[in-house]
Amino acid sequence: MRTTTGWQAAGPTALRRTSLERRDLRPDDIAVRVDHCGVCHTDLHALSAHDQDTEAPLVPGHEFTGVVAGTGREVTAFSVGDAVAVGNIVDSCGVCAMCEAGQENFCHSFPTLTYGGTDRQDGSTTLGGYSREYVVRDTFAYRLPSGLDPAAAAPLMCAGVTVWEPLRSLGVGPGSRVAVAGLGGLGHLAVKMAVALGATTTVISRTEDKRDDARELGAHDLIASTDPQRMATARDTFDVVIDTISAPHDLAPYLKLVAMDGTLSLLGYLGPVTVEAMDLLIGRKKLSSGGSGGRRATAEMLQFCADHSIAADVEVLPSAQVDTALDRLRRNDVRYRFVLDMSDLD
Repeated sequence: MRTTTGWQAAGPTALRRTSLERRDLRPDDIAVRVDHCGVCHTDLHALSAHDQDTEAPLVPGHEFTGVVAGTGREVTAFSVGDAVAVGNIVDSCGVCAMCEAGQENFCHSFPTLTYGGTDRQDGSTTLGGYSREYVVRDTFAYRLPSGLDPAAAAPLMCAGVTVWEPLRSLGVGPGSRVAVAGLGGLGHLAVKMAVALGATTTVISRTEDKRDDARELGAHDLIASTDPQRMATARDTFDVVIDTISAPHDLAPYLKLVAMDGTLSLLGYLGPVTVEAMDLLIGRKKLSSGGSGGRRATAEMLQFCADHSIAADVEVLPSAQVDTALDRLRRNDVRYRFVLDMSDLD
């Protein structure tokens, strides 16, 4: 086994620094020295739900960048010293219809998650990127294109690909009209990508307070969802509405913004929702969702971001301040994503 250092759950609101074991390299594995790891809302949910007395150890972190520190004997795509990125999926069955279609994120036997997942060979629980080293199958690591800042690129591996897949699958491009509801970790990247794809892009926010932020990100307009007149004027306007709001909310006002044959893509809140059929019927509107991305889309997203100088707006903290980052994230006190610098684990 390989030994490294990381941050393990010590309760629903805290982590402790500890020694971790990684598997010895299999023939198709690479070892990644983790340099930067993003802090995701998923990490908060996992910590709050984790029972350390009855469950396997929990080490969060599923969006990280680093450098190859070792390779298995069959690895040819990477060499020691290569800059790489890893997202929230580290394996899949490889043979189901979804995997064969390049949608490993929808694997019929469920993809192996970067943390809290079950290793497909030895049954162990995966431990995440809040650590100095991670061992992963080479096919689920991605070259980090030159020109992308490693810290700002880390959140692309979760938040970035989560908004990229629906933008691409729904055909967003020049002439498209896109609205992004919610301007947080997901939303700010959705705005940047939609603008770079050539879409006329509008932010939907509760108030006007983020108008300047929206413009800095490239958005063409902002509509306050609490302004009945603006919302009414924007009815049937957008080909795609990317809904990144993380809390339960009424979808009806956002469906009303969708144009004829357009789509509302629900990405932020993934719990139960209630929809009136008439809100879909009038205008032949569609309700969709998405989660993460397959290998092909992830590689495409990274290159697109490099070509268009897109990265997350991040606040970088030393990993020893992980509890501070999580506490501030609970209070939505971040613009727009925390990233941990893992070098203090040396």
